[in-house]
Amino acid sequence: MNFDLDKSLAVLERTPGVLRSLLADLPEDWTRGNEGPETWSPFDVVGHLVDAEETDWMPRARVILAQGPDRTFPPFDRFRHLRENKNKPLGELLDRFEELRVRNLADLGALDLGPRELALTGEHPEFGSVTLAQLLATWVAHDLGHLAQATRVMAKQYREAVGPWRAYLPVLDR
Repeated sequence: MNFDLDKSLAVLERTPGVLRSLLADLPEDWTRGNEGPETWSPFDVVGHLVDAEETDWMPRARVILAQGPDRTFPPFDRFRHLRENKNKPLGELLDRFEELRVRNLADLGALDLGPRELALTGEHPEFGSVTLAQLLATWVAHDLGHLAQATRVMAKQYREAVGPWRAYLPVLDR
């Protein structure tokens, strides 16, 4: 599928509700469980998504659209959430994510982006030149990847409990 802003927004606007429906008011065994050392729980995923809303997608989009002399993206600390959110309740993170996402999508919509703007470039510190369309497509894929991660981690909490059905549940061994 080629990048389409409207189709992207249809996914991006749903992510907070999907996470809330999946995780709100669940016991911590579900939301704080992970896949082992140095892996993320669903709680951690939500914290990471909050960080991305605050410091990644729209700040980088603004760098691209400004087309200033320095189009290098500010660094993104992929692990900041592990320090910042450790003792916060999940409900607070879900609320913050939804609030930030609504604001960011409103800001994105106000930009009235067309093909010319989507083709503008910025400089990723690792990948080099990237377009605004690529950044926005990555935002969508990032959401979907972390939704899959959260559900995979939750499924693995029952890896042993399912007994022989594990043979039919590949998610438990990914």
